[in-house]
Amino acid sequence: MKKISSKQITLLVLLVIIAIAPLFFPSSFYLRIGSLVFVTSLAVISIVILTGYVGQISLGHAGFIGIGAYACALAPVHLGISVLSASILGAVLSGALAWLVGKPILRLRGYYLSVATLGFGMLIYMVLNNEVWLTGGPDGIQVADPGIRSLLKSWGLSLNNAEFWYAFSGFVLLLGAWIALNLKHSATGRALHALHGSEVAARTVGIDVARFKLRGFIISAVYASVAGSLLAMQNRFVTPDVAGFMHSVEIVTMAVLGGAASVVGAILGATILTALPQILTFLQEYEQIVLGLIMMLVMIFLPGGVLPSLLRMLRGRG
Repeated sequence: MKKISSKQITLLVLLVIIAIAPLFFPSSFYLRIGSLVFVTSLAVISIVILTGYVGQISLGHAGFIGIGAYACALAPVHLGISVLSASILGAVLSGALAWLVGKPILRLRGYYLSVATLGFGMLIYMVLNNEVWLTGGPDGIQVADPGIRSLLKSWGLSLNNAEFWYAFSGFVLLLGAWIALNLKHSATGRALHALHGSEVAARTVGIDVARFKLRGFIISAVYASVAGSLLAMQNRFVTPDVAGFMHSVEIVTMAVLGGAASVVGAILGATILTALPQILTFLQEYEQIVLGLIMMLVMIFLPGGVLPSLLRMLRGRG
């Protein structure tokens, strides 16, 4: 009998959680929160691939999220293509841009790389914010309905808006997690992990360091772009803040909080930092203080991230 792999168990557990969670939601509002968690998780997985797999830091990854989001808003209007086709175009454009800027940027290391990626993200934000004639500027721009829900309705499957986006975002997250987990255990994934351990050692065993670093950067950019497209389609509206510096910091924080080298940790980190503000609303003006305190305590007592630290504790007891 064939043994079930850890990857298959992970995906099965995710599928079960996504499927049964709505049974415990008191209202459709929580479906909206769930879909936001799924989209954010996809963006955080992009950081896991870049930081956890490759060992590179980016403080401008929200720029790729912005490209994916604005592709869905602008391409249907100016190119006459569907919103779904626009999301694919955004992913291709993000990958191409990552290839273009990644070659010079990824030669840098440490905080030099962080500052360079920060500059890239700020550049994307400034373009989206200042080119009012094209992007709508700070006021944002509307995104057309992708029409998927109407298509499903014509097939006899009628879902309200919250139900549809919960299911669709959950499906895309499962697909993204499956690809990321396959990548981790592939030859490319092993090469990326070798880079994370030591670039010198990786180069010694024949790994093309520059090529694989660039490959990881491109894959992470495509993930971020798809997350941006999903967010834009779900909200039907997008503003330049989606590409802002604080958004980049948020997704990096989520990755570090959950476990920067773990796909499941990425989802956990996104869930914690997306759901906690909703739970802490009763604290009103103290909400940010409590949220910051929780994050500090986690980093002090669980420095490897919530998921890896908990797993180590369980193994230690076993």
